[in-house]
Amino acid sequence: MPDVTKTATVAEEAVDAPSVVEAAAPKQDKPRSLWGDAWHDLRRNPYFLVSAVLILFLLMVAAFPTLFTSASPTVGDLVNHYLGKPQLAHIGQADWLGYDGQGRSVYARMIHGTRASIIVGVCVTAIVTVVGGLMGMLAGYFGGVMDAILSRVTDIFFGIPFLLGAMVVLQSFTERTVWVVVGALAFLGWTQMARVMRGAVITVKQADYVHAAKALGAGTGRILFKHILPNAMAPVIVVATIALGGYISAEATLSYLGLGLAAPTVSWGVDVSTAVDQIRVAPHILLWPSIMLSITILAFIMLGEAVRNALDPKMR
Repeated sequence: MPDVTKTATVAEEAVDAPSVVEAAAPKQDKPRSLWGDAWHDLRRNPYFLVSAVLILFLLMVAAFPTLFTSASPTVGDLVNHYLGKPQLAHIGQADWLGYDGQGRSVYARMIHGTRASIIVGVCVTAIVTVVGGLMGMLAGYFGGVMDAILSRVTDIFFGIPFLLGAMVVLQSFTERTVWVVVGALAFLGWTQMARVMRGAVITVKQADYVHAAKALGAGTGRILFKHILPNAMAPVIVVATIALGGYISAEATLSYLGLGLAAPTVSWGVDVSTAVDQIRVAPHILLWPSIMLSITILAFIMLGEAVRNALDPKMR
């Protein structure tokens, strides 16, 4: 006669077996979207972390320069401070990095010059991304006559040398403020973004979810901004991030040539231009704005490279 107690115990263990397996089985992660996967990779990328910290610091300096120095970037003292040498022991003080040919604090001008460069870079990038992205999206989605017209307009602007065209445009203005420089650079810089967006939209509009949205009766606006734009933005963001450093460099180049920002605007390019005449006797007035300019451009280029690697599956 079988042991009833033993049989019951075996049956209970069999019933509990699935729950034990479920408890022991590892929990599967939820599938991540492209952006979630990119953010997951970016948080582990040292280039992204270093560039992000640098950019956040530069943004803070641009927004609140008086937190880093109380010295005036425009008031000079020729009698006491003409080409004064750096006093490296006086960290954060007006004479820390020396004085320029007009007796102005190099450190104060380096701090306050951050704002002009950041404003130019960010604003030009935002404008060219919106304008170029919109034109590229319309050309890529509708095709036909609209694509031909917008593409030819893009080709015309693309054929104008960027810096040379900006020099010609800025030469026509008697007062070259930050916003005039932003407008000149944006007027000629949107073509690359338009081409990138056009190519991305042509690829995305062939996807099944776009055809499904059309079959369900979705309007053109909904298809463009709800389905196509979010999935075509990845290459545009990569190009925009890298180009931002290029626009800062372009502003500094134009200011150095005397066709960009001009006094009383405080800019690294202006300081580099005025420092050339005293480079042999006072190299420090050229060194520090050049270092800040290089660090800023490098930070945005590093950020763009990190974003490109995170958004491009082939780079992983």
